[in-house]
Amino acid sequence: MTQSKPNILLIYTGGTIGMVKDFETGVLKAFNFSKLLKNIPELKLLDCNIATVSFENPIDSSNMNIQEWVKMANIIKENYDAYDGFVVLHGSDTMSYSASALSFMLENLDKPVVFTGSQLPIGDLRTDAKENLITAIQVASLQQKGKSVVAEVCLYFEYKLYRGNRTTKISAEHFNAFTSPNFPCLAESGVHLKVNEAILVKPSAKKLDVHTAFDDNVAIVKIFPGMNVNVVKTILSIPGLKGIVLETYGSGNASTEDWFLNALEGAVKKGIYIINVTQCSGGSVNMGQYETSSQLKQIGVISGKDITTEAAIAKLMYLLGQNVAHNVFKTIFETSLRGEMN
Repeated sequence: MTQSKPNILLIYTGGTIGMVKDFETGVLKAFNFSKLLKNIPELKLLDCNIATVSFENPIDSSNMNIQEWVKMANIIKENYDAYDGFVVLHGSDTMSYSASALSFMLENLDKPVVFTGSQLPIGDLRTDAKENLITAIQVASLQQKGKSVVAEVCLYFEYKLYRGNRTTKISAEHFNAFTSPNFPCLAESGVHLKVNEAILVKPSAKKLDVHTAFDDNVAIVKIFPGMNVNVVKTILSIPGLKGIVLETYGSGNASTEDWFLNALEGAVKKGIYIINVTQCSGGSVNMGQYETSSQLKQIGVISGKDITTEAAIAKLMYLLGQNVAHNVFKTIFETSLRGEMN
């Protein structure tokens, strides 16, 4: 019995990958994705059926927000049974935030959701769009014994497949725009597509559960030498604030000045969650390793361990949206839910 070809759904949200240049004016305009096969004949060589759906009003990823994440999650939910894999075409600027958010929204995945985009438009001579798109579709259609090989939210860019909630954008001009500072890549594309199956999230046997309730009463605060006491106090007294991601030094270190620690302790006592993540491009928070972080641990600051800022803010909004009980919030945040932390 011959196995049917995998069905892949391309979801275009916006971004450079979906642009073509009008060669007369030089202006970028949106690409008609219904003409995809005509414009990229190489896609016919892929052993899968490709369908496309586009946001009614594609957006620049700088305008990405919770409502757009909900749109993406709902498209996947509505089409989940009809397709074997999903490729989300997205602007690169906020792709790591969206991939992180979708990883929390889509619980019990047993199919791949692959984010990709490009640094140059699809019609450019030197574009990276074709390779990124073709390999992302190939990854989404990988199967063994009728089951998807990849069953998580991931991000494909410049020959590497990463776990989506482990990524961060590192370059605005190089083709290798993303990195995964604390976790190896899931696959690498060369002459062959080499998949590191040992580190893939195992497919879930449970039914897909889509969570769309996120709470945006949050902030990201990056500490720096010379930080102003009034600025810190003002941020922590924002009406309705429920949580902040605090970007600290090194392995989670911060000032031990009384005014700073007292401000944080007061916020924690008011029920505001403070997540400690490192400003460093790689490495982990280890509160208590130095005196400059042991007091943060004592006042109830939550350790973000080796989570990225993008995943930390998405996880914070997600858990707040799920109304997680206050007495277990710290434990749940410090637990890996979708492979986002070690």
